[in-house]
Amino acid sequence: MGAPIEGPGPTPYFLIDEERLIHNLEILKDVANRSGCKILLAQKAFSMFSVYPLIKKYLAGTAASGLYEARLGCEEMGGETHVFSPAYREDEFEELLQFADHIIFNSPAQVRKLGLKARSAGKSIGLRLNPECSTQEGHEIYDPCSPGSRLGTTLEAFDQGILPMLDGFHIHTLCEQDSDALEVTVKAVEEKFGPWLGQMKWVNLGGGHHITRPGYDIERLVKIIRHLRDTYHVEIYLEPGEAVVLNAGFLVSRVLEVVHNKIDIAILDTSAACHMPDVLEMPYRPPVTDSKKAGELQYTYRLAGPTCLAGDIIGDYSFQDPLKPGSLVIFEDMALYTMVKTNTFNGMALPSIVYRDSQGVCKIVRSFGYEDFKNRLS
Repeated sequence: MGAPIEGPGPTPYFLIDEERLIHNLEILKDVANRSGCKILLAQKAFSMFSVYPLIKKYLAGTAASGLYEARLGCEEMGGETHVFSPAYREDEFEELLQFADHIIFNSPAQVRKLGLKARSAGKSIGLRLNPECSTQEGHEIYDPCSPGSRLGTTLEAFDQGILPMLDGFHIHTLCEQDSDALEVTVKAVEEKFGPWLGQMKWVNLGGGHHITRPGYDIERLVKIIRHLRDTYHVEIYLEPGEAVVLNAGFLVSRVLEVVHNKIDIAILDTSAACHMPDVLEMPYRPPVTDSKKAGELQYTYRLAGPTCLAGDIIGDYSFQDPLKPGSLVIFEDMALYTMVKTNTFNGMALPSIVYRDSQGVCKIVRSFGYEDFKNRLS
């Protein structure tokens, strides 16, 4: 698959590679065909709607976290539109019903409050469950099953009185994990909520499935899905975000200046705080083309952003050749949780969005300027 090349405009820019995107979509389509499940794009990770016409050829629709994402998915991709929110705004709910097919509630109280309205509009109604089964370590900020989590209904809070209103259950507990973690989660769900699974029409297993990652155990995933379908006679949904665009995007930047303070520091024209917030939130270390860990190659640099935030640091990397002003630095796996999270803190310009088609031709899909910064303010 094609390597990143210098695009048609100035840095920084996100580059989405069509060939790599299709590679992922073909894997997901194969999983859907073999297991009988339906797969949705979780827009919270990737909302580049200019490629939705391509994605809709492979996936069943979109998953949304609220009104705007639901509208985007409905208008730009079509197919099925599923939405989940920890709590819905009553002043938005009527509009939301215009776009979403499946409305997933976070609690029995929300079902009782708004479920009848959704049912009257012909929508499929679901309840998010919390099996209280953590399978990840070190990323509590992304763990819906962490102690005190607001996400999903625990067995203790489950209200059997709402069962006649429900069509399905939603379970999302994973983050960048393999199917062995899903197997543990499904077992916990069956132990706690098994008596009611057979009363549902569908079960949505959420996201966090790294299906397109090399080495992911797809056979186990297919087996889990078939088990649920055959045992409880339910339709199964998956809603990955990262797996759709894993390794399909780059953030291309340049070195502005190199300074020294006990270590050589390359100040880039891109920012962790503004353009790849997961680097600071997760924390996450993005791969950089032609680099290794600090000290492994001849020249080591701390890659940093140009904002006033002292902690706008991407990480320490080593290179075979020295960096200098104008040197290109290419961050890999930058399609997911980047464009959807960018911000204009410090007046930083947003990176352009570039698409490289299967013939290797690059086109600027969207560029941003001063008005995009100004219009966020008052």
